[in-house]
Parts: sequence; structure tokens; C-alpha cells
Amino acid sequence: MLGVGEKFPDFKLTAVDTNKAFKEVTGKSYKGKWLVVFFWPKDFTFVCPTEIVAFSEIEKEFAQRGAQVLGVSTDSEYVHLAWREHHPGLKNLTFPMLSDVKRDLSTALGIIDPNAGVAQRAAYLVDPEGTIRFVMVTDLGTGRNPAEVLRVLDALQTGELCPASWQKGQKVIKA
Repeated sequence: MLGVGEKFPDFKLTAVDTNKAFKEVTGKSYKGKWLVVFFWPKDFTFVCPTEIVAFSEIEKEFAQRGAQVLGVSTDSEYVHLAWREHHPGLKNLTFPMLSDVKRDLSTALGIIDPNAGVAQRAAYLVDPEGTIRFVMVTDLGTGRNPAEVLRVLDALQTGELCPASWQKGQKVIKA
């Protein structure tokens, strides 16, 4: 699995955008921005929409920090669109849902679950230079806390040493 300090792989994937239209998204689509790229195992499941909705609820906070949220699974863009149309919480998402149906990006990252054959529940923070600065992977059945991803982004953007449980606005460590 690719980790902190490594380059995030270049990619070209089809997405369902915020207007429910298909569009191509590449690693260069959001040049100069931080990327918040999170993966879920499958559409039309139970834990996944809770995370997707939670990321959407605080997407504006990511945007205020110069970060673009991208959600990804190994389902097709057509499945993403159908899920958005049928799940009340997904109808008004504020970020694109990318399709990694060929598993190119998931494989390059090393996050294909060996038993289930789908992307693991992974989240990445990628700096504007394309370097991975944070990785979180949880069990397929355990959802993540998007507020923690936002907290880590805040810490990374200080460029300082930040203690455990540090929150934006708190003092940093001066070595």
C-alpha cells in the first residue's frame, strides 16, 4: 500500500458530478489544491452512505481550506448515478463520485481487499504537489470519521508540530 511521503498515482476516471452528469476527472483536474480522496467498498450498501453523507456535510469546510473532496469506489458511474437517484441522503452530494471500475487507481494504491476484491475503506490527504500526507484505512465494516480527516488536514496545513488531538486554533509545539 502506498503511504505517507509517496506520490499519489496519476489517474483518469469517470465521475458523477454534483449535477448528476458524467465527467472525466484526472489527477490534474484540481491542480494547486489539496485532495481528500476517500474510497468505499460498494454502492447500495449500509455503512458506505453514512460516510459519504458525512463527508458531504462538511465538504464546505474542506473547500474553505483549499481542498477538493473526491469519493471513489470500484462500482461504475452508472451504479453511482442510480444510487444517488435512489438514496435520499445521496441526492444532493457536494463532491463527485468517481468510478474506478477497472480498479486501476485502487490497485496502484494497493488498497484492493484480497478477500472481497473491492477497494478497502481508505482515505488519503494529498498535498498540492501530489504527495500523500495522510492515510487511513479501516475494516470494510467500520466507518470513518470525516471530522478527523478535516482535523488532520488542519494540522498538516499549519506546517508545525501538532500534538495528539490538536484542534484548529490551538497552540502548536515549538521545538
